[in-house]
Amino acid sequence: MNNPESPAPETTPLLSVRNLCKFFPIHSQGLVRRKIGEVRAVNDISFDVQAGETLGIVGESGSGKTTAARAILRAITPTSGDVLFHHQGQQLNLTKLSARELKPLRQNMQMIFQDPFSSLNPRMTVGDIVGEPLVIHELASGTDLRDRVVEALVRVGLKPEHRTRYPHAFSGGQRQRIGIARALIMNPSLIVADEAVSALDVSVQAQVINLLEDLQEELNLTYLFIAHDLSVVKHICDRAAVMYCGRVVELGDIDKIYAKPYHPYTRALLAAVPSPDPDIRLQPAVAGETADPANPPPGCSFHPRCPFAKKGLCDVPGRPPPLRQLETGQWAACFRAEEVVEASADTQRSTL
Repeated sequence: MNNPESPAPETTPLLSVRNLCKFFPIHSQGLVRRKIGEVRAVNDISFDVQAGETLGIVGESGSGKTTAARAILRAITPTSGDVLFHHQGQQLNLTKLSARELKPLRQNMQMIFQDPFSSLNPRMTVGDIVGEPLVIHELASGTDLRDRVVEALVRVGLKPEHRTRYPHAFSGGQRQRIGIARALIMNPSLIVADEAVSALDVSVQAQVINLLEDLQEELNLTYLFIAHDLSVVKHICDRAAVMYCGRVVELGDIDKIYAKPYHPYTRALLAAVPSPDPDIRLQPAVAGETADPANPPPGCSFHPRCPFAKKGLCDVPGRPPPLRQLETGQWAACFRAEEVVEASADTQRSTL
């Protein structure tokens, strides 16, 4: 399998994911439990993320986005594959490190969670929540701890006096800012934002997205941005990886993906994005149900729903389409990618 690289391969990526897999076993019921199958939540994904870049991971619910992010951060243990993190001039394989070796590196990798309420301990004040990472890593205490908490709160648009309040006293947008402050207080280089704005109102989403962009420019942050809203991804991301049934089916520059999608699944996702123009009619949703990662279809997992699927090519057991480079900065896992692009061009010409 070819490994897709970032636009600037001459520099060492901050994060390199290679052939990452995460399978969850399925056991039989009863007194003697036997393994009878597995859920292939993440199945052989590879990509690079350059320092200062924002890579979006998009797809339907159940496509493996969050599982991939948690496996990358070692919040869950990957089944196989490598996660290389560039730190102090060397690339460290996170999948090979013990919990003790991994702990100092966690300062450089932080996560913003989807639900801004359940991710905050309701029994702790905001100051304790934001300052907890510093306490765990023994990096600050006393007055220094309080000052750094206040600095983090102010940086995300909150007030110093908010540190003595509890999470229930804040709105959803404010609670997400608390989560961002908690992630920032460790001065990380990589932040994984797991559906960080999906639970917020649209107006609040815009405020949080603008905050994340400002913080990235100010602190030179690198984002792995997980979302299902393609309009948000287009606004904040430099590149995007489209996932379906645990695999990356398209990867490339965000503008190129929007202008010329090579994979039928990407094409279907883009066709479903609402347009503010009332004269533009949405294309019908792609037929069929999302593939089951516990029992994926043979060959290309998307072929039962794909209008371009070809019998004897796309449905051959044990032969999923490889992720191949189709042009500079754009990769797709589709046997008929060139025909998909031509069909998209024909559709655009017919609407002019």
